[in-house]
Amino acid sequence: MDKFGLPSEILDTKNYKAYIKEGKDPFYAKRIIICSYNFVARYKSEILMNGFDLAVLDEAHKLRNVYRSSARTANAVKDALHGVKKLLLTATPFQNSLMELYGLTSIIDDHLFGSEKSFRNQYGKGNNLSDLRERIKSIYTRTLRKDVKEYINYTRRLALTQKFNATDEEQDLYMAISDFLRRDDIYSVPSAQKKLTTMIIRKILASSTYALIFTLTHIKERLVRMLESKKNEILDLREMVDDIEDWSSMDDGEIENAEISEPDSEEINLSRLKEEISTIDGFIEKARNIKTESKATALLTALSESFTKLKEQGALRKALIFTESTKTQAFLYQYLEANGYAGKIVLFNGKASEPQTNEIYKSWTLNHPDKVSGIKAADRRAAIVDYFAHEADIMIATEAAAEGLNLQFCSLVINYDLPWNPQRIEQRIGRCHRYGQKHDVVVVNFINMRNFADVRVFDLLSTKFKLFDDVFGASDEILGQADSLDIESRIWEIYQKCRTEEEINQAFEQLQADMQEEINQKMSKVREEVLDNFDIDVQEHLRLRRDNTGAFLNRYHHIFWELTKYVLSSHATFNDKNHSFVLHTPVEDCKPGRYVLLSTEGEGIPYRLSHPLAQYVINKALSTNLDKTAKIVFDENALAINATLPDYLQDESGWLLLQHLAVSSLEDEQYTLFSAFTDHGRNISQEDCEKLFLNGGEEIEIDSLPNDVVGHLQADALQHSKAKLQDIDTKNLDFVKQEENRIYHWEHDMLDNLEDEIKIVKRTILQTERNARSATTVQEKLDSEKKLLDLNKKKKRLRDELEDREEELCKKRRQIINDLEKRLIQSSSSNNVFIIRWSTQK
Repeated sequence: MDKFGLPSEILDTKNYKAYIKEGKDPFYAKRIIICSYNFVARYKSEILMNGFDLAVLDEAHKLRNVYRSSARTANAVKDALHGVKKLLLTATPFQNSLMELYGLTSIIDDHLFGSEKSFRNQYGKGNNLSDLRERIKSIYTRTLRKDVKEYINYTRRLALTQKFNATDEEQDLYMAISDFLRRDDIYSVPSAQKKLTTMIIRKILASSTYALIFTLTHIKERLVRMLESKKNEILDLREMVDDIEDWSSMDDGEIENAEISEPDSEEINLSRLKEEISTIDGFIEKARNIKTESKATALLTALSESFTKLKEQGALRKALIFTESTKTQAFLYQYLEANGYAGKIVLFNGKASEPQTNEIYKSWTLNHPDKVSGIKAADRRAAIVDYFAHEADIMIATEAAAEGLNLQFCSLVINYDLPWNPQRIEQRIGRCHRYGQKHDVVVVNFINMRNFADVRVFDLLSTKFKLFDDVFGASDEILGQADSLDIESRIWEIYQKCRTEEEINQAFEQLQADMQEEINQKMSKVREEVLDNFDIDVQEHLRLRRDNTGAFLNRYHHIFWELTKYVLSSHATFNDKNHSFVLHTPVEDCKPGRYVLLSTEGEGIPYRLSHPLAQYVINKALSTNLDKTAKIVFDENALAINATLPDYLQDESGWLLLQHLAVSSLEDEQYTLFSAFTDHGRNISQEDCEKLFLNGGEEIEIDSLPNDVVGHLQADALQHSKAKLQDIDTKNLDFVKQEENRIYHWEHDMLDNLEDEIKIVKRTILQTERNARSATTVQEKLDSEKKLLDLNKKKKRLRDELEDREEELCKKRRQIINDLEKRLIQSSSSNNVFIIRWSTQK
């Protein structure tokens, strides 16, 4: 929010409780609250009670299963935001089922569709999709990166592959541990925790020997405790992995389930346990004997070559290195410090507790007190990013940095460890390859050429997911299919079960075949029909905006700048060249110093419309007395902005009135409307009046205004205000029609299910009556008559239920219409801001 000058605060449980302890309302007004979905769910009653104006839900697809009662967090968020206007942001509104789209729309409007059952019946089989598209049209907009390619300068991704060959010692250790993990009779991996444990060990095994030693030591310590107690015990996964939240392949629920599993109940074979401890000792010894890691040596080569590439394209000397282990992170820090990069490295992980990080945080809080949010975790992140931007050449990060960081000043991403989850890789690259990046982003990936499975994983990620090349990387659809197939588990199975190149090849070919089948499934066609057609509207909208956006921003900054100069003329010194000014004395609560406009690059306090100083300027201008009679001589050469007047206004003069119109209807709206004409009697459009005021000018006092001129201007102003009110009424009518259509569909959705059930019962009654008439025995006749009695009771019950439902819906319809009617009651007021005599000159 700093970028936009909007007051905001990150609210978490810790500072929420601190506010309560101080007797303060944590949700006090005049600032934007930023919080997690879990926080909203925890404090849903308090949030509901405060009645926020707007909720922006990022990564909204996390709530798409809200229609299920088991989705507790999603339902709590929905309840907390009842009655609040909502903006949902997501790249994947639905992936595997249209019900996910139903879930998201229900968060916005419970009355857009009927029940879950009626939605399934209407659209679940891929039917009526054009109708579905029409119904979501009013609340859904879609923009793809490919749509804005022409209007936003997205840079490319350049893939570099850093191949290396593991030494014989490294390869022997890898093969020995890999074979060990495939065994079913080992105590090191409890059967209840096999998948998670082996996945962790395999990732650490590929990460670094340094990290592996810590993991093996932890495993050995558990085995020794078992030997001493002669009892089985569960493996503590959180202790084994130094920072569990850094591992993308595991969520907390999976880990907790594995941890609460009961220990293996079979009696321990002490002889086999001793042998296994000896085996682990052997692994540790082999690992300690590896003095040089071939992968780390290759990193020095990759950095050297990549920095050269950056220099060639004029990019900053910055590298973002990702690893999946904080132990490997510590190892790389020591290794690079000792090999030419001393004092140029910063670390980023979930803990952020290293001595260097503490020093960076302390220095940042002292030097940037205006940026301190009070949330220690958020401030530490900000401090580290600031240090990387201005001091360090290299950031070594774990997965904790894969989300939420804007590092577009860096154009080199190095995947020292390559996750099996393509979504995580896309998120990593997205830290740098994002809007605002000025250079092509170099993506370096490490491949151990002596590990055939590693080679095939890279091939899958590169060729099938297209993560590393082109402008946009992996599509949302492809990433969604990977999530649907649980790609990480499939890759883990290959590592776990396949030993030879032939086995590995066959397994990856099958995985790719399954992916292709998944992508070609019916759901991709559903997505295309329901969502893709929106792209045409987006492209047309952007095409129209392209020609006007530059001019609009130029005008906006110009007006804002000139107004600021006028109001603060006695308080500040202005520099028109770089749109900055120095405030010499405090104004209201705004401190002296150098201020810069939003679009200006350079040091200084960002000056934006939402800044308190800008609000002071605007309020001061609004309170200015404009009652005096004056003439303005406009000169289009007086200011450096392209606001060329049309020919009929060149060397012309006339009269102009500006009125302020305030309207209260569906929304509270305010307008400024010009009424003007030339001395030759030609009326001037609103747009051309605005162009007049983009020019420089000189103010000259005049004695009075002719009565006939005032009457003419006021009559025009009345017509203009009536026309504007008619426009608003037309817009409101369109809204009412849209709401009426929505209510109509909702009512039918709610009733269709019951009517269908009644039809089914009627058909069954007819068939049962036929059976009764054709009965060949008394028992058959009695059975049919009893069934008829039950069916007729059911029909009556359903009809009663239908009538009750119709009455209930009628009440709801009346309530909705009454609420709408209240909002449509229109009131308006207008007043003249000023009337002037004007003329133009060159």
